Amino acid sequence: MFNNYQFTAAERFMRYVQVDTQSDPLSDSYPSTAKQKDLGKILAGELKQMGLADAHMDEWGYVYATIPATSDKKVPVICFCAHMDTAPDCSGTNVKPILHKNYQGQDIVLPDDTTQVLRMSEYPYLETQIGNDIITASGKTLLGSDDKAGVAEIMDLANYLVSHPEVKHGTIKILFTPDEEVGRGTAKVDIKKLGADFGYTLDSGDAGALEDETFSADGVQVVIHGVISHPGYAKGKMINAMKIAGEILAALPKDRLSPESTDGKRGFIHPVRVEGIAEKCTIDFIIRDFETPGLAKKEDYLRTQIEERMRTYPKASFEFHVTEQYRNMKEVLDLHPQVVEYAKEAIQRTGLTPKMEAIRGGTDGSRLSFMGLPCPNLFAGEQGIHSKLEHISVQDMEKAVQMLVHLVMVWEEKTA
Repeated sequence: MFNNYQFTAAERFMRYVQVDTQSDPLSDSYPSTAKQKDLGKILAGELKQMGLADAHMDEWGYVYATIPATSDKKVPVICFCAHMDTAPDCSGTNVKPILHKNYQGQDIVLPDDTTQVLRMSEYPYLETQIGNDIITASGKTLLGSDDKAGVAEIMDLANYLVSHPEVKHGTIKILFTPDEEVGRGTAKVDIKKLGADFGYTLDSGDAGALEDETFSADGVQVVIHGVISHPGYAKGKMINAMKIAGEILAALPKDRLSPESTDGKRGFIHPVRVEGIAEKCTIDFIIRDFETPGLAKKEDYLRTQIEERMRTYPKASFEFHVTEQYRNMKEVLDLHPQVVEYAKEAIQRTGLTPKMEAIRGGTDGSRLSFMGLPCPNLFAGEQGIHSKLEHISVQDMEKAVQMLVHLVMVWEEKTA
């Protein structure tokens, strides 16, 4: 069914990554950077050109569109979602995508910074890509496959379905979000307007990957109040909040409960930001656990560690603020097993073996699942994300498009 189809995902991807859409965690605006809307306008325009009459970008930077049903059955409405922003961890300005055809396992030296070398020994997934075409950036920026690969693949799905009306499927909703990388990807989603029953994000790596489980996540902000005085006359009076913060950080375990010492399904306590002066200092933490009750246990542990440090400073005080961030999507998806089962079947129909994985992080799907849209995560092909060695293969992107086509067909076929 794909023999005569000219896939557009790679071509679209190489255009989209050149649009700087880096989000900003310190911004209070929405979206956090106005430049994210530059890509949103392009996507809405291209969807309209395909004939999707309702395609538009709203005031918050979300892109919505509908692919009308071709089936007479009452098929559940399925949404495909990807995020447009790129991570703050590495520059997304002036991205120069490079296509390396017929990869044969050699080191790929990125031309704008020759110290950036993509090696199979460091990225063993490349062993599966011999003979394929690899896209990288030029060495000074990230590439942006997280998640412009997902965006391009959903756009190619739309292109395929519009040009192949004989493919039977229900109503398909498209959603492109801003600010996923800074934890606000679903903050302004209009679920009612979206009008979908189930969803899938495309924001994962290896071909065949299917993720139905994420961390549960909280944020903790600790505010330490010291006692200030003139430093020349501070003996016996001053209590430096920054020094207390240093003691708290030094007391955190180094061989457990940290990102650098855990893997698999072990969670962590991770300080991500320290800011302050002698009088007042703030530490921001992220708390992660695959079992939601485990968050409270880690928060209690952190509070106990802080209290022990504070006993030495009876005139100082602290605040401890917990904010819910997202929850493990599996709690919702287990109630709707067909969403994952149909995805497995679609992956198998592309000739791949499903790889069930748990995400040591979260996706828009984590929040969407708890907003009434059960939403696991599918592979998009992205590798080496958030780095200058980020890369993706054209063939993995095309497999992702095939998977999506099969998935909408599976939903139609399984509907009585």
